[in-house]
Amino acid sequence: MHSHSYSGNPLGCRAALAVCDIFDHDGVLANNWVKSARLTDLAKPIATHARVRHFRNVGVIWALDIDSADPHIGRRFYQEALHRGLLLRPLGRTVYFMPPYVIEEEHMRLLVDGTLSALEAALAS
Repeated sequence: MHSHSYSGNPLGCRAALAVCDIFDHDGVLANNWVKSARLTDLAKPIATHARVRHFRNVGVIWALDIDSADPHIGRRFYQEALHRGLLLRPLGRTVYFMPPYVIEEEHMRLLVDGTLSALEAALAS
């Protein structure tokens, strides 16, 4: 027996196929490579920050380690980022950001500036 709740709901499958069509038609993955390179370039001030270690990215996911002995630095950073309109993912002292594929340069700059501001605020508190 099969159940539509976990083994291929026809509506969910059709939605997934529509997304695949959009990816093919709009060149989403090719555009992501361009956006990834641009965001990595814009994020150089994060990568070179005195308290950031191991800034890295794979595709459209970036991560950085905050150099701090405070075990709660990630949580404070997260709160500071929220105050700046950013939703970043802390795991201990490591922070991840994964912007949506539709991000434009204006929002890339907002992400970088907000990340730097949140980092400074979290380190100061």
